Amino acid sequence: MLENDADRTYPEAFEASNGKIQLADSDSFDDDGRPKRTGTVWTASAHIITAVIGSGVLSLAWAVAQLGWVAGPAIMILFSAVTYYTSILLAVCYRSGDQLTGKRNYTYTQAVRSYLGGMNVKFCAWVQYANLFGVAIGYTIAASISMMAVKRSNCYHNSGGKDPCKMNSNVYMISFGIAEIILSQIPDFNELWWLSIVAAVMSFTYSIIGLGLGMTKVIQNGMVKGSLTGVSIGAVSEIQKIWRTFQALGNIAFAYSYSMILIEIQDTIKSPPEESKTMSKATLVSVLVTSIFYILCGCFGYAAFGDSSPGNLLTGFGLFNPYWLLDIANVAIVVHLVGAYQVYCQPLFQFIENNAAQKFPDNDFISKEFKIAILGFKPFKLNLFRLVWRTIFVIFCTVIAMLLPFFNDIVGLIGAIGFWPLTVYFPVEMYIVQAKVRKWSTKWICLQILSATCCVITIIAAVGSIAGILDDLKVYKPFTTSY
Repeated sequence: MLENDADRTYPEAFEASNGKIQLADSDSFDDDGRPKRTGTVWTASAHIITAVIGSGVLSLAWAVAQLGWVAGPAIMILFSAVTYYTSILLAVCYRSGDQLTGKRNYTYTQAVRSYLGGMNVKFCAWVQYANLFGVAIGYTIAASISMMAVKRSNCYHNSGGKDPCKMNSNVYMISFGIAEIILSQIPDFNELWWLSIVAAVMSFTYSIIGLGLGMTKVIQNGMVKGSLTGVSIGAVSEIQKIWRTFQALGNIAFAYSYSMILIEIQDTIKSPPEESKTMSKATLVSVLVTSIFYILCGCFGYAAFGDSSPGNLLTGFGLFNPYWLLDIANVAIVVHLVGAYQVYCQPLFQFIENNAAQKFPDNDFISKEFKIAILGFKPFKLNLFRLVWRTIFVIFCTVIAMLLPFFNDIVGLIGAIGFWPLTVYFPVEMYIVQAKVRKWSTKWICLQILSATCCVITIIAAVGSIAGILDDLKVYKPFTTSY
């Protein structure tokens, strides 16, 4: 049930974690008694860009190839517009009631509980955390592909082209998993700002290299490849054309998916001004930047390779010279995915840990923190429950990635599952409550039409991706297939 801000009272003092009484308007604390938030437009933009410009950009040339020169760019622009609009709606829902003094919603699920309640909360939690779990699997697969690309490139050049350089992806997925186990011990979003900035820089690095190589390939070809309708029937069967078209929608949806962590990012922003205004600016900056990159990378990739556009753009350049340039791009992808993995998984980590702390408040294994001195840095706070549960989570995601290393299909399915409920349905429904949009008014009808249309897109994209996974499973042998 939505809390009326007029009925709320703020305590003049509260007990801080150290047991001392602090004033609520202290320079060290915000109005909710939590440590002062320091996030800005730029840190929020870095978090969003880290989340948005991820491995999804690499599959956009393939997606455009399935749709063609007309539908491909048009659908990318449509998805960017929908994502921006619904993100603005969601940003307004961070505080219930007044945008400056209303009750804060710390997580996406908490916002759904405040505005909608009932079964919506359970549905949201399942979809959000299943989606975040899927992203972790997808990023593990993508990182292993880039690590293998670096290894294969150097192997080929060192052997003078004599060695076929076949390798198994498992060791690279395990290596990525080990790195994530270590980094997953970072307690929360507020301490991830440096990792997000590094990851955002890396995302620009490999996107620019991919874009540059695409332009170079078009110039070398002396022509722009592709057609108005995409891959022609004949090159693929009619049913394959349908499934691939549906899957392409899921891939594009995945490339724009970040709404499920928007509230958590917004909770790092300082106020005044209103967090929603700062977040709206950060969203505009981020979506504009990412949309330009996406359209350029997707279109130049398709122009370079035409109907044979690869699922991972950088792998399409094969053993391109200078090969070290591709190595830099692939290393940048891995570094970016290391950071993006943490940005996406933090909400899931904190959901489990907060629930455990509420159910077992006196359990030292769950709540007690041990300070470990690190020379030159502030003490690191080690929590045993965090160590064990996050480690198990990363190991489980890594094993699933080893079982289903189908990058394009997994990406399409994740994008399809999360797009309508998390990017459209919940933001629209929560905004209707927050803004008191009258039922059957013109605005209400337009919002419902938007939601219904995106629901249909989600269903057909999910069907296409599932069909792709089933097709891949016919020839794949878990843990043994080499590339």
